[in-house]
Amino acid sequence: MKLSTSEILRYQRHLSLPGFGEAAQLKLKAARVLIVGAGGLGCPALQYLTAAGVGALGIIDDDRVNRSNLQRQILYTDADVGKLKADAAAERLIAMNPDITCVPHPTRLTTSNALKIISDYDVVLDCSDNFPTRYLINDACVLSGKPLIYGALYTFQGQVSVFNYQGGPTYRCLFREPPNPKDTPNCSEIGVLGVLSGIIGVIQAIEVIKVLTDIGSPLTGKLLLFDALEMKQTCIPFKRVPEAADVTELNAYTYTCSVDADISSDDISPQLLNDQLKLNKDLQVIDVRESWERALCKIDSVHIPLKQIIEQAVDPLAIGLHPKRPTCVYCKGGVRSRQALEVLKATYGFSDIKNLHGGILAWGKHINTNIQPY
Repeated sequence: MKLSTSEILRYQRHLSLPGFGEAAQLKLKAARVLIVGAGGLGCPALQYLTAAGVGALGIIDDDRVNRSNLQRQILYTDADVGKLKADAAAERLIAMNPDITCVPHPTRLTTSNALKIISDYDVVLDCSDNFPTRYLINDACVLSGKPLIYGALYTFQGQVSVFNYQGGPTYRCLFREPPNPKDTPNCSEIGVLGVLSGIIGVIQAIEVIKVLTDIGSPLTGKLLLFDALEMKQTCIPFKRVPEAADVTELNAYTYTCSVDADISSDDISPQLLNDQLKLNKDLQVIDVRESWERALCKIDSVHIPLKQIIEQAVDPLAIGLHPKRPTCVYCKGGVRSRQALEVLKATYGFSDIKNLHGGILAWGKHINTNIQPY
């Protein structure tokens, strides 16, 4: 294998880089890298790996481009809304660098296809946004013997690590089991600083290049924490835990933050709430979302943002709410309203109160289909 004249011109800054040169560039050209998730993390990682000359990039994502993605998923434009991300990303990346190959996998990674797909690649990037996929990727990489470059985002913070590299720790050594879904904000409700996606995704791309070319010290056994507000980064060391790292088979988790998650005793379904609103004129409904969300869509209700409820900055009686009357609280997906329910019961004395299961997204899915998901 050798570099073409076009590649020499394109990668000349790499070729003149001390300790890198043609040998490392040829390793990149020969490499096959799988990116799971072509979203906030996947977009910048894909762009820089494309520019760096990684020979083949696999893109697995079954999602379509949504307008709310464009704040951070910089591979896409407004014209891409509605397109499959894997296909749109592959098209854009080939236009950036015709010397590489892009393989779109417009599907969801599952226990039935993970090993087959991952076996075709040298390194895997976890750019996903949910816990079941993260554990599935880790377990499949362990069984396949593939290094895993992990990245995650939370509001203004991000983290990166390298797992399953040269006998080092795995994801399960750091996070043995998924958290309780009730303790975790809905995937799309917590928000994220758009440019933070770029920083963490690019760090993931750096780690891929280090692993593929054997330069520097990859983040194996180290969790890099980045705080964008304070502009601080911290490295936390951790060790391999054999009983956690060992994987013998792939298992599917039922963990979910979707509108169809299991209903609890404190929840009320959209269908039942709709029936009760027709029959019970005393039923109170409280919207605990932010004002900008309410401007997009709403159910007839009283608006009290969750923060005001938690900080006890509201007098229910003053705004016409009575703690003894039947009440329903709702948010976007059902997580914030569950928090509000607990506070309203414990602090404000609401005794007959329910949480709208799945939030207004479920209401839009089952009752008012004119409500546009956001």
